[in-house]
Amino acid sequence: MVTLPDMRVTALYRYPVKGLSPEPVERAELETSGHFPGDRLYAIENGPSGFNPVAPRHQPKTKYLMLMRDEALARLRTRYDDATATLTIEGDGHSLAARLDTEEGRGAVADLLRRFIPESLKGEPKVLAAPPQYRFTDSPTGYVSLINRASVQMLEDELGVPVSPLRFRGNLLVEGLTPFAELDMLGQVIEAPSGLRLKITKRTVRCAATNVDPDTAARDLDIPWTIDKRLGHRDLGVYLEVIAGGGVAVGDELRVVG
Repeated sequence: MVTLPDMRVTALYRYPVKGLSPEPVERAELETSGHFPGDRLYAIENGPSGFNPVAPRHQPKTKYLMLMRDEALARLRTRYDDATATLTIEGDGHSLAARLDTEEGRGAVADLLRRFIPESLKGEPKVLAAPPQYRFTDSPTGYVSLINRASVQMLEDELGVPVSPLRFRGNLLVEGLTPFAELDMLGQVIEAPSGLRLKITKRTVRCAATNVDPDTAARDLDIPWTIDKRLGHRDLGVYLEVIAGGGVAVGDELRVVG
């Protein structure tokens, strides 16, 4: 067993609505074979997507509004309240609080987006809710995502400008690894103090969504090309599968156990 005492969780984030604001959390309880709690619960269909909530199948992210193509979404600030299923949207002169568990609330969000980004719409926008055991992740096996802060720091050094780790929209941000070491850890299992075990299953290929500044909505960098130029691929971060449920909190030290 290899102990990594300096591999530490520095932040946890969830993204309740695909393409909209990150929400920091201090602690999360993950279930075996489950997703990150409160993550990608909703997506906004950009015209008919073919998504069937009765028999859900993974759809390409291009079927939904998302930052790769619709960077203006980053100008909105959103918050989601689990207890009431209420999404609050503010920014660019818009203000709305809508319950996503009601047809009226989902319609109000769609109406706001028709006014906000009409040029991005391929058809009628529609708020979709994920059925149990399904989430609107980019990858069909993307249960939980991890970002290595040292990898982001290498990009900063390469570009000579600050790079927010929020560009990569990960659930777990960790420090203590060397740059891009996470890419060589496929198949390994990491354990939190609670007994939570996460198996690293897949590298995360980066797209043009990472080029968008999450604070200003400016498309100001070319992250995938920068990684490719330096390393010959476009990967940063990894996906994890929950193989034993448990809690994880900011400040937790993680260790490799298999």
